[in-house]
Amino acid sequence: MEITINNKQTNVEETTSLADVVHSTHGENTKGIAVAINQTVIPKNEWTSTTLNQNDSIIIIKATQGG
Repeated sequence: MEITINNKQTNVEETTSLADVVHSTHGENTKGIAVAINQTVIPKNEWTSTTLNQNDSIIIIKATQGG
């Protein structure tokens, strides 16, 4: 199925979870990452149980330090 991740179209399996997408784009270290699907923030403890749907728009933001 087709979804959008940070404004890039991509294809994933129908059974792909939000956790799968985050891990494929940012690896296992998910500290400081926030995720929204269709402009709704998804709490980290729900990533594994959140399944994706056709045409979902996912935004993944990683906090960085600096000044």
